[in-house]
This record gives sequence, C-alpha cells and structure tokens, in this order.
Amino acid sequence: MQWTKKEKAAEEIQGTKSASKLMATIFWDSEGVLLIDYLSKGTTMNGQYYANLLAQAREVVIQKRRGKLLRGVLFLQDNASVHTARVSRQALKDTGFSEIDHPP
Repeated sequence: MQWTKKEKAAEEIQGTKSASKLMATIFWDSEGVLLIDYLSKGTTMNGQYYANLLAQAREVVIQKRRGKLLRGVLFLQDNASVHTARVSRQALKDTGFSEIDHPP
C-alpha cells in the first residue's frame, strides 16, 4: 500500500479559537437554584470574593426560602483553596450555615 495524498504537517494545522472561558458559581438547594454569579473577565476568584458570595447566598436564602435559615441550612463545598481560605471560613461561620464535610 502506498499513500497517495500528502498529509499536512502539525505546524500547518490551525485550530479555531474557542469562545472565552466563563466561570459561574451556583448555589442551589432541593427546591432549585438560589443564586448564580458569573465572574467578570479579568477578575480572580479569591477568598474575599467568595466570602462576599456567601453573604449574598445568605440573603437569597432569607428572601427565597423563608424560615429555612431558622431551621438550619446544611452547606456542602469541596476543599478548593478559596473555600478553605481564612476569610471564607469566617464568612461561612457568619452566615449561620452548618458545613457538611466533603467525602473523600
């Protein structure tokens, strides 16, 4: 057997540029989505930004799920660096949410 077509070299192949990335943070419960936050282009997710999101999530729970905060909110998150930052940990305590340990 013999190749009849010459294949393009890897340098010659040009891919199309994909759409820019977008980061969304979503808070939800058994009844549905509570809050969606889209990180602005050029902004970095850090402990302070996440702490502000937790405060917003608490306000949304108060508005959309009346009485649920008094009964207790169980909160699950992974161990990402913004979740374990000192300012984020303090903000989670300030919300009154009870954190559930993330399974290994």
